[in-house]
Amino acid sequence: MHLGFLTPEYPHEKLGHSAGLGTSIKNMVGALVKNEVKATIFVYGQQIDEIFKDGDVVVHSIKKRKYKIGGWYLHRKFIQRYVNKVVLLKKINAIEAPDWTGITAFMKFKCPLVIRFNGSDSYFCKIEGRKQKKKNFYFEKLALQGADYLLSVSEFTAQETRKIFDLKKEIQVIPNSIDINVFAPDESIKVEPFKMLYFGTIIRKKGVLEIPEIFNRVANQIPNAEIYFAGGDVVDIKTGNSTCQLMMSAFDESHKSKVHYLGKLPYGEIKKEIQSSAVIILPSYAEALPMTWIEAMAMEKALVTSNVGWAEEVMVDGETGYTVNPRNHQEYADRIIELLNDESLRQQMGKAARIKVEERFSNMVVAKKNIDFYRNIVK
Repeated sequence: MHLGFLTPEYPHEKLGHSAGLGTSIKNMVGALVKNEVKATIFVYGQQIDEIFKDGDVVVHSIKKRKYKIGGWYLHRKFIQRYVNKVVLLKKINAIEAPDWTGITAFMKFKCPLVIRFNGSDSYFCKIEGRKQKKKNFYFEKLALQGADYLLSVSEFTAQETRKIFDLKKEIQVIPNSIDINVFAPDESIKVEPFKMLYFGTIIRKKGVLEIPEIFNRVANQIPNAEIYFAGGDVVDIKTGNSTCQLMMSAFDESHKSKVHYLGKLPYGEIKKEIQSSAVIILPSYAEALPMTWIEAMAMEKALVTSNVGWAEEVMVDGETGYTVNPRNHQEYADRIIELLNDESLRQQMGKAARIKVEERFSNMVVAKKNIDFYRNIVK
């Protein structure tokens, strides 16, 4: 079986910036290849045209074309022609694309098209209460209507997307996955008993602007507590200011020496920060399936997360950590304080979290679900 993946991002030094979507595709494809499935990646919107190999995976970097008028349509048709040539030449059995921006609107492929919900613009606008551009909704709806099959990384995202676009087709749920051998506890790195860590983009929708009020309450009870942030800063959508600066200004002056911003770090460094932390806090308001949660759980860390929508599909409140409404600053702080004060409880929850990931989100477990799905649709 040979599968193609159309995507705006994929983590490789020859390509542009890649975030969670690219990482999830790389994790999935790596597991598929180990199960003797061929994979070809089509990465659009790049600086140059180039074909290269990433291990056993063939990657097509597709340069973004410019047009005087109608670029939104003409570029899609260019991508369609490019991909179809490879589909026929290399006998690709199916193409998978994301729901984000409805890239496959106006496209028709020479094989079945699968769209996987990792969170469309329409989905995130609804969750965040933001106004959406009408053309974005139109493109995404048209793309979903044109897909032969629909997948979602979580049941919550599936049902919300169904309601947004009034979808009638069946939506199968297969979560994203991680390599549990890459994300695993490392006993050679000492845990700092009062260290808290947030990692991920510094952006409003991730709940970071709730953290100062939460930490102020924690630090009032535990003076040794410190908090670290690892992730890229972005311009805040509501104020136009740096989200990091907005966040930092909200910490009490007496606690600011305990707050550390590390900036954007490579994966290897982030793993060290996770390992050395006592508690991971991830109070996100908007996700499809949060990879940061799963990565920290795989490293046997106790988490305090949000309790929104998808949370119960990843976390078990009181077992793998705690799920709390981030706006309830006192309860969120109380849960952190409880974990900081109880090493045994942290270890117990961390081990339960690792087991959860092994059973539901490991590459090999999820790869089998993806292979079974594609075998059923490939004629």
